Amino acid sequence: MTVNLKRIYAPYSESDGYRVLVERLWPRGIAKEKAHVDLWLREIGPSTELRKWFNHEDSKWDTFVEKYSQELSGNNSVTLLQQIISTHPIVTLIFSSRNEEHNNAVALKSILSKS
Repeated sequence: MTVNLKRIYAPYSESDGYRVLVERLWPRGIAKEKAHVDLWLREIGPSTELRKWFNHEDSKWDTFVEKYSQELSGNNSVTLLQQIISTHPIVTLIFSSRNEEHNNAVALKSILSKS
């Protein structure tokens, strides 16, 4: 099983496998029918408070990952995502952030690899 990351604004590809949007808010400017999202797990996205606090500031990255991990503990969406990953050969976590190195999908993939 493979877990990939991809920005929703990047072109869709069949090689993406099962596509899971891991954002609390629907990305701007993307029609739902053109997004090619198999599942929108909005509950797995960071809380509004955490998202606003982080504000995509790289200097806050390590603390963001810790706080996000705490938010996810006991979240049923994490269990669902783990089941999806175990049953699909390729899963792509879809995110909307411009910052492709420091965003909730990157943090989520790291958190999932440790569990």
